[in-house]
Amino acid sequence: MWSSVYQYNQSYTIPLSQLKKAEAELTNSELMRQVRHSITTLNNQIVENIAPHRKTNPANVKRVESIIANKDWEYLFPKRNPMYTYNNFLKAIGKFPAFCGNYSDKRNADAICRKSLATMFAHFTQETGGHNPYDEVPEWRQGLFWVREMGWTETMRGGYNSECNPDTWQGQTWPCGKFKDGAFKSYFGRGAKQLSYNYNYGPFSDAMFGTIRTLLDQPEKVADTWLNLASAVFFFVYPQPPKPSMLHVVEGTWQPNQHDQAKGLLPGFGVTTHIINGGVECGAENEHKQSLNRISYYRHFTQHLNVSITDSEVLGCANMQRFDNQGSGALAIYWEQDWRWDPNTPTGKSYACKLVNYQTPYTALKSGDYINCVVHHFKDVIIDPDN
Repeated sequence: MWSSVYQYNQSYTIPLSQLKKAEAELTNSELMRQVRHSITTLNNQIVENIAPHRKTNPANVKRVESIIANKDWEYLFPKRNPMYTYNNFLKAIGKFPAFCGNYSDKRNADAICRKSLATMFAHFTQETGGHNPYDEVPEWRQGLFWVREMGWTETMRGGYNSECNPDTWQGQTWPCGKFKDGAFKSYFGRGAKQLSYNYNYGPFSDAMFGTIRTLLDQPEKVADTWLNLASAVFFFVYPQPPKPSMLHVVEGTWQPNQHDQAKGLLPGFGVTTHIINGGVECGAENEHKQSLNRISYYRHFTQHLNVSITDSEVLGCANMQRFDNQGSGALAIYWEQDWRWDPNTPTGKSYACKLVNYQTPYTALKSGDYINCVVHHFKDVIIDPDN
């Protein structure tokens, strides 16, 4: 029951401490704690100081350096766009300490790191590779060729910005940047993950800078700075409920329940393809060509990085059905208005938000967004900061 004060026709006051308590209780699950740990970010001042062989580099960066040296980067991605530098790669890794980080249990951090890199690199090659079978460099080493989506330039209008409409909640939550003539900027694919749309640029910007404005106003940074690779690591460590994160698949945090298993969603490289592009490449009776490409690239990268592929690992995603809310990765991470009737409040309104599995402006992965949700949906609420 809320300990609150209500003045009719005026406002309803809720102690800040009670809202914080409600947020803590609603997010108090082991899976939520694991997700929050995996998406932890490093301060950008520290990230900007990362450089090859620097003694002050974070532990996860040093681990990656021991596996992928600059000469390996040059060998594995000889066709890459010049903006994909080795230094940018290390900064992208450093921003997310859980990627190739240490484990407090008995899991082998070095082995998980190698497998994570092989998985990520294979998807790099499919998403941004040159795909030229006649080149002297084999296709599996043609990754990171594209830093901007083919055919797009920074001055072009009308790309991937239909959700910029201020009449939509996406346009209101992540207001798009504009050119000098007032036209919305274009949020076409940029970087190793080919990040697209304002509703992805906004959350990525918030995770990187603590504000949505940086990348909504300057989307070119996702192509021209270390964010070109950080965007891919961001995608790797963040879940997309009901899908788990690729990191949780690789490291074994995600374990399919019976419902997942019945749908063919089994651990292995194949389910990471499903996470990226399941609607296009997965679920058919036979393996899709793009999925076969990814498997081939994965085999090459695992061989180069001395990663063993067990006989039980499912590499493809044919016959895998969609993730849904009965699966073990179905973590609700967004806040939505709780519409229930509460007889304990003067108006009968709940003055609360609840967790849902569809995207809203408010995420449980960001502390304080529960309060923002309550304030947004209940216009008569006042927060008492002293109680």
